[in-house]
Amino acid sequence: MPKILLIEDDPQVAQLLRLALEQKGHSIYWATSGVESMRYLPKADLLALDLGLPDVDGVELLRRARALRPRLPVLVLTAKDDEHTKVYCLEIGADDYMTKPFSVLEFTARVQALLRRSYGSPRIRVGPLELDSEGYRATLEGRELKLSKTEFALLRTLASAPGRVWSRSELLEAVWGLTFDGTDRVVDVYINMLRKKLGDDPRNPHFIETMVGVGYRLLELKRENPTVF
Repeated sequence: MPKILLIEDDPQVAQLLRLALEQKGHSIYWATSGVESMRYLPKADLLALDLGLPDVDGVELLRRARALRPRLPVLVLTAKDDEHTKVYCLEIGADDYMTKPFSVLEFTARVQALLRRSYGSPRIRVGPLELDSEGYRATLEGRELKLSKTEFALLRTLASAPGRVWSRSELLEAVWGLTFDGTDRVVDVYINMLRKKLGDDPRNPHFIETMVGVGYRLLELKRENPTVF
């Protein structure tokens, strides 16, 4: 589940954009100031930045973000429509630029386009397991797995880095997002559901392994890395 850092100090605008992004399946970090945004920046997959912030100049924040995260996609949002500001932001690291007021539909479309451009095709194959994020479709040895949206998101997170151990809190944040207010034991419940659909035995796992006291990982399935295509 892609994580979007939205830096916007207008709560009404932020609420509209958050709802639109969540409907597209994104997890949202919302910051109202430059200082607050720094805690979320290392975790974000895309930055949507309003230039008119109360504590830090938005252009300077763009410089900082680009220095800390050189490959992070950045979409600038601003009421400034002069050509100089637009060109300057693009020159110092913005990937796209939208002038307020703008359509929420156009905003989400531009976010999706930036994510596709930056992270490539949303399909992953690990051994006999194949996942297609656009259709929320997973197959194992050509057989389709009947997964819910949440089950799919959890499996795709694990499959994005075979062999990596994910803690419950990391999986909770990646799949359920920051707004989830339940216990992290929900991860265990969904792991068990996935195992049943994969035909996996937790005592002798072929797919999902429990690392006691740490978390879970997807076994590498005879491939060193996932194939993304």
